[in-house]
Parts: sequence; C-alpha cells; structure tokens
Amino acid sequence: MTNQQIRLSWEDPTTGERREPKLNAPIAFGREFARLPVEQEGQRVSRILLNSNEVSRYHALIVWENNQLVVIDQGSVNGIFINSQQQKRGVLAHGDTLQIGPYIIMVTLAASVTVPVTSPPSLIQFNPNTNLPDPHIPQNPAFTPLGSNFPPPAFQAEQVSVQALHAIRLPVDECDYLTIGGGLGSFIWADLLRISGVRTEKIVALGLEAEPYARYKRLCLNSQIPLHERLRSNSDSCPDNIWGWPSYAWREAWQDFTKGKLNTALQYLWQVFAEPTFAETYTPRAGNVFDSIDREAKRIGWGQIYRYGRVRAIRKTDDGRYCVAYSRGQGNHAFFVSRYLHLATGYPAIQFLPDLQTYREKYQDFKSVVNAYEAHDHVYEQLERQGGTVLIRGRGIVASRIVQRIYEARRKNSNITVLHLMRSPKPQGNKFQKATRLVKNHYEFQPFNWPKACWSGELRVMLEQATPEERKRLLTDWGGTTTADRLDWQRITEAGLREGWYQITFGEVLGVERDSQNRTITQIQEKGFGQMQLIADFIVDATGLDAKVQASPLLEDLVKQYNLPLNHLGRLTVANNFEIPEMRNGKGQMYAAGAITLGGPYAAVDSFLGLQYACLVAVDGLASAHAPGVRRLNAVSSFGQWLKWVLNQLPS
Repeated sequence: MTNQQIRLSWEDPTTGERREPKLNAPIAFGREFARLPVEQEGQRVSRILLNSNEVSRYHALIVWENNQLVVIDQGSVNGIFINSQQQKRGVLAHGDTLQIGPYIIMVTLAASVTVPVTSPPSLIQFNPNTNLPDPHIPQNPAFTPLGSNFPPPAFQAEQVSVQALHAIRLPVDECDYLTIGGGLGSFIWADLLRISGVRTEKIVALGLEAEPYARYKRLCLNSQIPLHERLRSNSDSCPDNIWGWPSYAWREAWQDFTKGKLNTALQYLWQVFAEPTFAETYTPRAGNVFDSIDREAKRIGWGQIYRYGRVRAIRKTDDGRYCVAYSRGQGNHAFFVSRYLHLATGYPAIQFLPDLQTYREKYQDFKSVVNAYEAHDHVYEQLERQGGTVLIRGRGIVASRIVQRIYEARRKNSNITVLHLMRSPKPQGNKFQKATRLVKNHYEFQPFNWPKACWSGELRVMLEQATPEERKRLLTDWGGTTTADRLDWQRITEAGLREGWYQITFGEVLGVERDSQNRTITQIQEKGFGQMQLIADFIVDATGLDAKVQASPLLEDLVKQYNLPLNHLGRLTVANNFEIPEMRNGKGQMYAAGAITLGGPYAAVDSFLGLQYACLVAVDGLASAHAPGVRRLNAVSSFGQWLKWVLNQLPS
C-alpha cells in the first residue's frame, strides 16, 4: 500500500480550461456522484465527476496493487483507453494518458519527477479605455466598479433612488432600451428592435468603439485572418440581415457573376447546397461581413444609437427600471436609466497559459512570447526576413490559421520550422449517439466549434428542454477543441509533416526560460523520452478566449450585488429566452447574449447565428411583455421589412 499522490490533468472538453487535481488512490470516475463508491477496502475514495453521456455512471477505478497503479474498467459502455489502446484493466505509468469518454487525462506520479507548481489560469485583459488586449494589466486587478469615488455611495444599495441620482448633479439620461457592450451583440439587438418598430431615439448602445464589429475585426486581424480571407467560425447567418436571404454565398455569387466569373459563382452556390457532406462548408470573406454591417448600421441609425461609455456598475432603481453608471472619459461620469437592459459585453479577457505568463513577468519579453489574439505581425515579418522556429501551443481553429500564415511566410523564406506542442495525443474524436468526429494527425475536425444542429436543429431543442445536469453532459459531448474541416489546411499540415518543417510533439510543460541568444527554451516532460527542450525564436499561444464572470469586474460586481446564480461554466444563468430572471424589477427586464451565457439553453452563443437567436427570443419576450413600440413580426410585416432591407430604406 502506498500514499503516493497522483496528479491528474486534463482540459475541459467544453471550454478548454485546465484542471489538475492532486489525489490519493483509490480514485473513482463516473458521471453520477451518488453511484461512485465512498470507500474501497477501508480506504476513502477520491471521486471524480465527468460530465458526459459517453461516461458511464460508474466508469473506472484507479487503485494501488503490488506498488503499481492500476486502472480497472467497471463495466462501462465505452471502455477506457491507456495511451490510445483500449483495455479492461491496465497499469498506469508516469506520463501515461487515460481516456474516459471525451476526457483525455494525463497521469503524473508526484514523486517520479519534479512537476511544476500548479498555477491559476492567467489572462490578458482588454484595456478598459482602449479596448485593446493589454498584457500589462495586472492579473488580479485591485479595482472593482466601486473601487473609486465613482460610482457614488448610493450604488452600494440594491435599489437606487432615481430622485437621489438627480441630486448627485451628474448627467442623468433616460431611454426605453439600453444595451451594454456596443459590439455585435448590441448591434443585432438594436437592429431587431428597429425592425420590430422601435424608434432610433428610444435605443441606446454603450460601448468603447463606434463600429460594432471593431473588436471582432481586430481579433480576426491579430489571429491572421485578413479582410480578404474567409472566416473560420460559423457564419450561416448574416448580422446585417435577420432573414438570412440573400445569404453571404448568394451575394458573393452575384458579385462574381456580374464580373463574368461564372465558375466561382456556381461554386459558392454548390457549397451551400451540398455542405458539409459533398462540399466544404462555405464561410464568407471577413471584409464582406464588415461591409454589410456598415450598410445596415447606416440604415438603422446606429450612429444615433451608439454612445461612447465605459460601464462601471448596474443597479435596479426604485421605480422598476435599471440605472447604469458609466464614464464618458477621464473624470467625465454620467448615468443612464432604462426600463429594458441588454448585456452583450462579449469576452472580457483572453486565455494565456500560466507558464508563458511567468516567462513574461520574469524576462519582460512581450515580443518572443505572444498570444494569437494580440497584435503580433512582427513575428511573421521577422520570419520572412530571417527565418526561424515557431512553437505553437493549442490546436483549435486559431492554431490552424497560425499554421497557414506560417506556411504563407515559408513561400518567402523556406528556412522556417514549426513545432506544435500538444499536451497529449488525440486518438479519437468526441462521440454523441452514433456520430463520431473525424481525427487526423491528432486534430479533431468539424466545420465549426459546435455541431451544426446546435444552431437551429434538434440539438438546440434538446438543450433547451434539458435539466442543468443534462446540459453539462450534452455540452461536454458536443464541445471540444476542434479545427475547421478545410481541405486546404489539411493539405498544408500533411505537406509539413512529410517535408519535415512541421512537427507535432506531445508533452507536459515544466517551464519556459530564455537562452543567451534570446531564444525561448520550453522544458517538457515527454512520454517515453524523459525531459527534453524545445528551442524556438517565438512562441504563439492559441488557447482561446475567456468569458467567465470573474474575468469581468462589471459582471462580477453585478453577480455579487444581487447574488445571481452562475451555471457550471461560471457564466450567467439565463432563461430560455435569455432573460436573467433574478434581475426582473417590476416591469423592468434584463437580458443577456453571447459568450457570457454559455452553459445555458443554447450552445453556439458566440456565433453570428447564436447572437441573432438570443436577440430574437429576447425581443419576442419584450413583445409578450407589451414593451413600448415593439411589434411582433408576422408574415406580412416581416416581408415588408425585408423589402425595406433590400431597398436600403429606413425600418420605420
């Protein structure tokens, strides 16, 4: 018998976030906590809950036998895999991977090797004044929305007196509909309100940038998707067109047809007809998306709706409305009072690997180690001039685009090598019912980050009707770190592996240092080879974005003030129509949209169609509540509004 600790580490299949518990055996795994044993031969059992329908109620047990760590399948439906090999019972060595359903768990015996101290997740915050990713903002900023002399002490109360607000002698404006964020979520909500009959002067959008797609565009450009390149995420809907027809494909086909490019015009139409079975899924060019939003923004009067402002706090008022305290610039503060409030704040931060954060803090080197969502064109410019080696961390959609960008750089300088570091192999894709995702070269493929039926098919209905516990399992099975199923990109990786300039390595990072030539040295523990070093000129972190409430001072303050429940992913709990029920204030209603609601009734919340769907059901809720000016669209009125869209006429 031994009391040696075991460290299990895995990435959450839904969010990609890392978990690293240190436990003593025996360890039981399953999807129902009550079915896992409390004791095993007189020893207390560490119980690990894995939320997936691919995991049995009591799936597997890890025990010590003759000083060996043994995992035993407990008669599960889908079995267990040790280093990609299915076994009923097997010995686990240091560095082995144990797969249970969609969970790929790395096993580390704590006494076998010095392992890094587990660090809390690190983030790159968006600068609250410029809206740019800013790695210099402290990891745990000491400020809160109430951390200065604004908002005033009156905002300590759960209900703010409107009369007391006016006595503060700061500007107090009022509107019927107020949306916070000013990005695509806010734009789509305002667009639907205008189409549903609400006048421009009744709607206000508070944000930091006048273009509703400004942050999205910047993140696209930073992650190496230029305006002429096609987007890699779902774009079945059009943010400028709630009807979805003509779609981007029809519009692009028409443009090419008028230029005499008949073959490409027919190709786009064939794609949308045959995707994804017989043709590669169509996605629009980034520049076309932004141009179409510009047109619709002008049509609905976005220039009048948008107001510059950094929102500091939100409170209920004593007359059944909401008050928003916001800053209009340095020392220039004001309030907005509104009956109906919409939260579309987007991602508050960018995920950043803790070991890379430690490297930056130690060496103050923000050029060699970068995040894919930061501006980092200098990496590719130097590679094109001098050549070099790039280490990529992460293997999702963003990582695939970074690989393609480096491939393009190699056309100018072939002396470029890519090291792609992955924590563990990916032997098989996520499964749900009879469907299994395709895996090639340890990449899991599907057209978008969620199965297509999550947007408007049977999976959407299934999730809406599910209990919170069922939602955990469904989102785990549908989620995962996926890569766009694009043949051009697959050909690039195949060529890179064959020619040797692209290499995939698996291992656990022990630390990142810098050598005398200012190159990065990543020390890893590699299964079967012990410790080794990966030397690179640049490291690109492509692990994604963060939308947990705790990453946003505004949302965290709101949650604490009103004791709002969070879902299992740390996001806002919303009803099926995306209302936050706990924030109902008399006739006042508060809705949310986007990534801050993931874990609720809709999976693809941060996609174009996800934002449109959330806004559509929210506006339906306003119509049911007889909100002023909101008319529910019917066949006749919807067709009339579509004609106005086609003719580029004002909705009213």
